[in-house]
This record gives sequence, structure tokens and C-alpha cells, in this order.
Amino acid sequence: MADRDKIVIGTRGSMLALWQAEYVQRELMKACPGATVTLTKIKTTGDMILDVPLAKVGGKGLFVKEIEEAMLRGEIDLAVHSMKDVPTALPEPLHLSCMPEREDPRDAFLSKNYARFTELPKGGTVGSSSLRRQCQLMHVRPDIKVEQLRGNLDTRIRKMEEGLYDAIILAAAGIRRMGWAEKIKEYIDPEVSLPAIGQGAIGIECRKDDEFMNRVLKGALQHQDTWDAVVAERAFLTRLEGGCQVPIAAHARIIREGSSERLRLVGLVGSVSGDRIIRDSVEVAVKDGEKAGVELAETLLSRGAAEILKEVYGKDVTGY
Repeated sequence: MADRDKIVIGTRGSMLALWQAEYVQRELMKACPGATVTLTKIKTTGDMILDVPLAKVGGKGLFVKEIEEAMLRGEIDLAVHSMKDVPTALPEPLHLSCMPEREDPRDAFLSKNYARFTELPKGGTVGSSSLRRQCQLMHVRPDIKVEQLRGNLDTRIRKMEEGLYDAIILAAAGIRRMGWAEKIKEYIDPEVSLPAIGQGAIGIECRKDDEFMNRVLKGALQHQDTWDAVVAERAFLTRLEGGCQVPIAAHARIIREGSSERLRLVGLVGSVSGDRIIRDSVEVAVKDGEKAGVELAETLLSRGAAEILKEVYGKDVTGY
């Protein structure tokens, strides 16, 4: 595990992706003062296809595939991702090495003319590319119209400010990281819009056999509560064979009371129209979070989620 004089980070080129990669870069420079830590910007398929809903072009892997290929070729040493973009299955010999502390995982409501989601007029337009958000918001307000909105954060906000939408819904984490928190009119309660799996968390991917990189990353950047929570959420998603084609949401958090430590996981599956939402929660010992994710998924499947998923996937997901 000899020290290295050069570390190369792979990242998407958006403002938010660069903020996240530069944060990791600064931490690695502190952990490895003798090393030069550089960024390599890599354009992904998801960055190039902006006029088609993600659900129709392949979903999550669109934002990581080209970066992973660069790592497999040895051109970069690690990749910095938004965890909600990372597929549950990663190509050998890569893995998630660590996750820094999570930002606010909630969805955020932005609007020029309205202070709260409930204030939108009948027929109001909401910009979002997320079926998860569409499902939950239309469940509460079936009278609104959710319209496709793709692009980087600054592009989406500009379109709202130009009046193309009455409001837009974005992840609060990205807005806060960019220093634009004052633009948020309302943080949407997870009871109304449960976050995406991994929302607000950054994941760092590297080669399993790179002992130096794994040791440094875990020592400099690992936040165990974030790791435990996101692992539970991803186990839930894995069992449901979930992607971007169906509204699936989950959020886990660590609850501490005295010497007690518990993990609470809430999950849901819904129809795109929002007319059906199946939601439940479980609370377990932190060490059982991954197992709880699978068990919560099984509970939702037995309560009707299987029918919703079958309509989307065209196959039965109740059996392994």
C-alpha cells in the first residue's frame, strides 16, 4: 500500500458534479499532502440525451457508465457520483468504497409566484423529470400538471425563472451545495414526497483491489451513518429490481436515544399517475439495515406493489 504521488478523480462536468468532485479532491489533498490530485471531466450518455425522459432511455446507469469505463481502463483512480444515480449492481472489479456525510435528503419546491406546493393553482405546471416525484405530488394534487424537465440545476432553475413552469421540484441537497438555498421556497415533507434512494448522498467508487485508494478514502471521507442508511435504501431498491421506470422511494435514518441505536427505513412504490401508493416502514438494529431493506420490499410486494411493478416491467418480481 505504498503512497502515490498522483491521484486522478473522474467526474461529470456539471456544476454540481464538479462541486462534489472538488470537495473530495480537497479532502484527499489533506489526507495525501504529497500527492497531486486532479480531476478528469467525462461526458456521460445521460449528459448528452436531454430531450428524452430518463425512464425511456435506460435510467440510472446513464450517468456512470462512461466514468466506470475510464476507471476500468486505468485512466482514473476513483469516481465521485450522486448516489441516486448509481445502479445497485456495479461492474467487476469496481465497488463503492465510501460515502461522505449526507446533505439534506428532502425534495425542494422552487417557484417565482408561489410560496408553497399547496398554493399552486388548479392546472398549475410543475417541472420534474422524476416519476417518483410525479407520483407522490399527483397523489396529493391530482389537479396539477407535471411536465418533463431535464438539464443541469442552473438550466432547470433558469427555465422556472423564465416562466416556463409555475414551479419546479429539485433535490434540496444539490441546491444547498451550490450555495443557492435562498431559492428554495419550501422543503417538502417526506410524508408528502419521500426522497429517492440515496438522495443527498455522494458515493465514491474505485477498484476493489486498489488497497491504497480504499484505505485513504475510508479514512478521509467515510461517514458511517450515511453508509448504513443508504445501504438499507439500496437493498430495498435491489429487491424491487427498481430503476427509473417506476416510482420507488425510500429513506433511512439512524435514530439515537440514550445508548440505543436504531435504523428507521420508510419505503414506497406507486403508480405513475399517483392513484396508487403503497407505503410502509420498519425499525431495526443498525446492523440489520440491509436485511430490513429486503424485508420491507417484500412487505410492499405482498400489499400490492407486485401488481404495479408487473404493469411496468411486464414480469413477476415476487420470486427470486
